[in-house]
Amino acid sequence: MGKGMRAGKKPGKKSAGGNMQQQLKQMQDMQRQMELMQAELEEKEITSTAGGGAVEVTINGKRELTKLNIDPEVVDADDVEMLQDLIIAAVNEGIRQIDEMSNNEMSKLTGGLDLPGMM
Repeated sequence: MGKGMRAGKKPGKKSAGGNMQQQLKQMQDMQRQMELMQAELEEKEITSTAGGGAVEVTINGKRELTKLNIDPEVVDADDVEMLQDLIIAAVNEGIRQIDEMSNNEMSKLTGGLDLPGMM
């Protein structure tokens, strides 16, 4: 072996442990950013409608229905099914929009990485 060299060490190379620590730190930073973004998303609200505005719902980022408005003109005792369908359509559209917004925001942060456990 050359003068001043130890077995198993190559001159000029960083140890793999340093690179691993840097990657771990980057992942921890990303996790913190994701937690902050998730908290921000939970505060947002989406309003969606069905039946040309006859039913309007507001859903928050936690996917909770927070507001429901029904135009009295669509309330028909002889056609409850239509009203039920309008409510279901408005709620499902709101949830779809919340999911889309969440996915868009998270993909900005992760750079499109397909991470397990993501929305």
